[in-house]
Parts: sequence; C-alpha cells; structure tokens
Amino acid sequence: MKTTINQKGFLIDGTKCIGCRACQIACKQWNELPAEKTEFFGGDGYQNPADLSSKTYTLIKYREVIKKDKLVDWVFHKDQCQHCLEPACVSACIVGALQKTAAGPVVWEDRRCIGCRYCMLACPYNIPKFEWYSINPDIKKCTLCSDRIENGLPPACAKACSTGAITYGSRDELLKEAKKRLKSGPDTYYQHIYGEDEVGGTCVLNISSIPLEEFGYPGNLPKESLSTTTDPAMKSIPGVVIGLGAALGITAFIVNKHKKQLSEESQSQGDQS
Repeated sequence: MKTTINQKGFLIDGTKCIGCRACQIACKQWNELPAEKTEFFGGDGYQNPADLSSKTYTLIKYREVIKKDKLVDWVFHKDQCQHCLEPACVSACIVGALQKTAAGPVVWEDRRCIGCRYCMLACPYNIPKFEWYSINPDIKKCTLCSDRIENGLPPACAKACSTGAITYGSRDELLKEAKKRLKSGPDTYYQHIYGEDEVGGTCVLNISSIPLEEFGYPGNLPKESLSTTTDPAMKSIPGVVIGLGAALGITAFIVNKHKKQLSEESQSQGDQS
C-alpha cells in the first residue's frame, strides 16, 4: 500500500459549489495568468473558457441535470490537475521537468522542460497543456499552489471558496470526510469517491451528485498506477534510440558499399571497352 502520510490535497464537493468561479479568479491572480478571449457556447456545457489551457489551470464546469420531479437543476464541478500519488506524467518526462513533491503537489520546472509533450500523452486526465502560441513553449498546469503550501498557506482557490466546496488538508483525513459525507447523504451524493483508487489514487478527491464521467472525466480507469507502464517504456527509449541508430548506420554502410561496388564495376567495364 502506497504511503500518503503528510500528502496534502483537496476534497472537491460538487454539491456545495454554486458556480461563482472565485477559485478561477484566485488561481489566475496568484499564478499571474493572462486572460483568455471567451465566448458563450451551449451544447455540452456553459463554462468559460471552454477547457483548461496553458493560461487557465482551474475551470468550473457546468451541467444541466433533470431531477426525479423533471425539474432542471445545475451541477458544477471544479476541473484541475488531480495530482496523482504515482503520476504517469512524471514517469513519462525524460528530463525530470515534472516532479512529485513529498507534500503531494506535482510540479514542473520551466528551465528543464524541452517541450516533448510526452506528459500530455501519459496523463489520463488530459491536464498538461502546451504553450502553442509561444516561440519558446513549455508545459503548464496546476501545481496545487506548492509555493503557498511550502509557506504554510492554503492554495489560492481553496482560500477563495466561500461555500466549502473546496476543502484543503491531509489526503487521509479528506478521504475519511468524503466517506462520511457519502454515508450520511445517500440521496445527495453519487456513491463514488473519484480519485480514491483511480490510477493508484490522487491527492484531489471528488464527490458529486452525478458521476464525474458526465463532466468528461474518463471512466473505468485501472486501480494500478499508469506509471507502471510508462516508466519501463520511457526507460527503454535510450536503448531503442541506440539500437535504431546502429541499425540505420549498418544499413547506410551496406548501401554505400553496394553503390561503391557498382561504381567500380561500371568504371571497369568502361575501361575495357
């Protein structure tokens, strides 16, 4: 069993969220993120912007649901990096730009990032975003305000939440609280704690009145960490590159040797004639 002692995280309770988006604003302010051009769109939701990006680390998603009495109701959810206990993005990063800290957050170092985007492919939640607009692009995502945590402060989004939808604390204690809420409110909550077991568990635990799959989260994720697959695969890359280089080198040698033989034979035939 993996150790989660002292790892910090969130309990995000969608039943307490009112969609005010104070967390989005606080995240933008603390991380000094620029605004994005937005436009109203319907269909699958009414959130703005449409998705997370290199300029937006947290996003309140909106969904309309029909209750048993056929009345329409709003359900909200805070989308962000889940800060996996054993992150696939970290194991996929070939330069160590992404790291899992002892306190829980998954952070990155701009100076190390080479823009390979392997982390984007590895993440089951589609969280790391690429700076497509930059001439010197990096990967960007939520860091759980690790700089604030290091100084004894709660993450900016949790501090800004006025309804208690975002609870910050020890993952172990948050998991106990989540189980308590589900048990005491069987008619209020969909009976699943998203993040308890998915891909080895995450530091962000989610409970809601509807399945998180309705907000676009992947369903049927394995309980095993994806890093058990990505880590061996990434470690094999140097050997594959060396092997491929050697194979190409041998092929080039054979082709060049054959060309040289043909050239010599052609020249010899010309001299005889």
